[in-house]
Amino acid sequence: MNGNLNRAFVNRRGRVPRGNFELYSWFFMRISGVVLLVIAVFHLFYMHFAIGVDNIDYDLVAERWGNPLWKVFDFFLLVFALTHGVNGFRAILDDYVHRPGWSVFAKSMLFLVYVALLGIGAYVILTFTPEAAQAALS
Repeated sequence: MNGNLNRAFVNRRGRVPRGNFELYSWFFMRISGVVLLVIAVFHLFYMHFAIGVDNIDYDLVAERWGNPLWKVFDFFLLVFALTHGVNGFRAILDDYVHRPGWSVFAKSMLFLVYVALLGIGAYVILTFTPEAAQAALS
């Protein structure tokens, strides 16, 4: 039976799967989906209902990010949401980009965009200080 699966995969992609990356990727999507459900819903209710959309401004965000726990919360929200979305997009690329060269190119570009966005987001969240930001605005 395993020989038939390998042959079918070779006909489709040109190579036999090695390792457990796809298994871990599938498992990550399930776990990150549950984690995102909890933290994104909490973020939604807290920011939009407890605080109110009309009250969200720079001062509120600066006050929140003055507390390291809010920075950690927002960092995890960034990491889980971005990684979950990029992993889903990678699966879509697997389904629609069949030529190996284009697949490598598309996944490489996706990875570069992922690293850039994660780096920029992490830099903003983790290095933000209200005093320095206020001085830059003055």
